[in-house]
Amino acid sequence: MKDNNKGINIGVRSFLAAIGIIFILMVVTYLLSLFIPGGEYPRIEDANGHMIIDTESGFRYVDGGISFWKWLLSPLLVLTAEGSGTIIAVLIFLLVIGGVFNSLSTSGLMNYMLHNIVDRFGSVKYRLMAVLIFFFMAMGSLVGSFEEVIPMAPIVVALCIALGWDAVTGVGVSLLATGCGFAAGIANPFTVGVAQGLAGLPMFSGIWLRALSFILIYILLLWFIRRHAAAVEKPADTGSITNDFVRDAKMDRGLRLFAIILGAGILLVLSSSFITVLQDYTMIIVALMFLAAGISAVLVSGMSPGELGSSFVRGIVVISPSILMILMASSIKYTMTEAKILDTILHSAQEIAGGMPKWGVILFIYLICLVMNFFISSGSAKAFLLIPIIAPLAQLFGISTQLAIVAFAFGDGFSNVIYPTNAGLLITLGLSDVSYGEWFRYSWKFQCLNLLLTSAILMFGLATGYC
Repeated sequence: MKDNNKGINIGVRSFLAAIGIIFILMVVTYLLSLFIPGGEYPRIEDANGHMIIDTESGFRYVDGGISFWKWLLSPLLVLTAEGSGTIIAVLIFLLVIGGVFNSLSTSGLMNYMLHNIVDRFGSVKYRLMAVLIFFFMAMGSLVGSFEEVIPMAPIVVALCIALGWDAVTGVGVSLLATGCGFAAGIANPFTVGVAQGLAGLPMFSGIWLRALSFILIYILLLWFIRRHAAAVEKPADTGSITNDFVRDAKMDRGLRLFAIILGAGILLVLSSSFITVLQDYTMIIVALMFLAAGISAVLVSGMSPGELGSSFVRGIVVISPSILMILMASSIKYTMTEAKILDTILHSAQEIAGGMPKWGVILFIYLICLVMNFFISSGSAKAFLLIPIIAPLAQLFGISTQLAIVAFAFGDGFSNVIYPTNAGLLITLGLSDVSYGEWFRYSWKFQCLNLLLTSAILMFGLATGYC
């Protein structure tokens, strides 16, 4: 989003590079299906009606594999598979974001908002950065937000550019921070909450180690992003953001309305931590509130209904190529599931862990979750798959189930913001006009540092008998 007056923009080179990477991963997955035998664990229904692995019945090999034509058509077939409702919801969410952002940009409201923020906070921008990182981490850690913050990410990206940083800094402040908070999981209902329920532990028990993790990861992330921002920093963008800010009554009314409606949506998402019925609808809530906020704001700020309609459609058209990326990324899990090799991989991992020391087992559980997150981005879906395996595995070696769940949360969350199979990352990079290669070159360094830190946290938990 390099030009806030011309609407959203997805770079062609960034798009083609992402498509190329995902296609290579699709090919690798298909090749794996040719060599890894099919296998499965029997599934049973838990007290809440969810299907989980029955580890007591044991693993068995079955006929596997997937035909070439089925693999080739897998980006379309995912729309007919189990869990397709989530994919369809993400696609609709994406189109809403594209339409609203283009309308906000072409109306001039986006530029006015950035001008306003820089005028107020330009002199204390690193304090603003620290507050924003904490806010997005808290959204991920306390209510399990990830995809829900995507509409805010391009705003933060444009703000960071206006403050003299770059788009990568903006993605770091918003989505990377959210992913880190999601993984720290102080009260994340979609990872820690589901996992503890499956393991028979009290909801959000053992919070002290996850709270400590949140603090340490926040310090590391703030240092990492500040260091990059200082290295790329240049004077504030004088082309669109100047020092002679003049208030506009219509724009101010539009901004207030946008903030009130979107703020109400955020409060609803925050309330989902104790109003559990809302947890399945947070993405829908954010999409509807963002749509209402955007349409109301641009109309109040002076845009005509005709201009709104045409700009909204243009935004949908510009963002629509991202649908192909998301379908291709989703097809990787579809291929592994159809070829029946996911359970085989899990069974092999379980056998490998048998000869490890206790500290090696907890790190290996972390690794299993990191690997599985490449194929299954949904935290709750992964919990139903993995917890019935890793909880007994931890107990077998005298490791507390509580620590195994921390390892699960770590493995599920951090890699969401580097794996090209994650739809939320692809959407955000597309909206921010940041190529996947550029993002990888920036974020792999943080991922390595964070891997060392979180591994040390797990070792600390093991040494102190965390339970």
